[in-house]
Amino acid sequence: MDDIPETRMEQVAMMEGILISRATGGSPDGHTYEYLRREVLAEADLKPLMPEFVRTCRDLGAFWSHVKPRFDRYEERRTYIRDAFAPVMDHLEGRNRAPGDAVVGDALVSFDAEGVHAVWTKALARRTADPEGAITVARTLLEAVCKHILDGLDISYASKDDLPKLYGAVATGLRLAPDQHRDVPIKAILGGAMHLVNGLGTLRNRFSDAHADDPPTDERPRVRPSPRHASLAVNAAGAVATFLVETYQERGKS
Repeated sequence: MDDIPETRMEQVAMMEGILISRATGGSPDGHTYEYLRREVLAEADLKPLMPEFVRTCRDLGAFWSHVKPRFDRYEERRTYIRDAFAPVMDHLEGRNRAPGDAVVGDALVSFDAEGVHAVWTKALARRTADPEGAITVARTLLEAVCKHILDGLDISYASKDDLPKLYGAVATGLRLAPDQHRDVPIKAILGGAMHLVNGLGTLRNRFSDAHADDPPTDERPRVRPSPRHASLAVNAAGAVATFLVETYQERGKS
């Protein structure tokens, strides 16, 4: 198709424009939307960031059926579509990235591109726009890494095991438990990693949307996390996950 832009950011922007046009009385080219959708969703990094309606609506007819009953006014539809595209556009423009994001991403994509890396990408996308969701995904990321490694080490675990228990089993299997080392600085670092994992669980239980249905009380008011809380959780989870993955991969070389 000759009129398709070359860069991925321009392609995503074109897709957004096509959907806005369809939602506000226009008659855009459906074949262009279908082509762009296939191209963008084929990228593992971008697929989790795309709006859910793009992932589920294969053509403009399906999208029209999705958006028409939700909003009566054109401006409401424009806002809905733009907000939904914000995470992927921010990602493509390089916004809201921490210095270590690329390092963690490289480690996780080499580990399990379809599973673990997809969770990391989702955590990055939600860090600013959806802090509560990002905190939940941060824990999910570490759980996924731990289970993947335990499977590789042929170490059994129960489906109900929580993150600290999973991490403890991984640490023992990879000789990362503090009591497996004598050197004081190494023991301190490994102990710090273990405390960090426990802290992520506490942070998630305090803030995350996994407990959104719990009613607030005078003793335990509802606390809303800010993007900085989400960045702390996601960055910490990424650091620990990268450490586990690199240790596991190095172990396989020996």
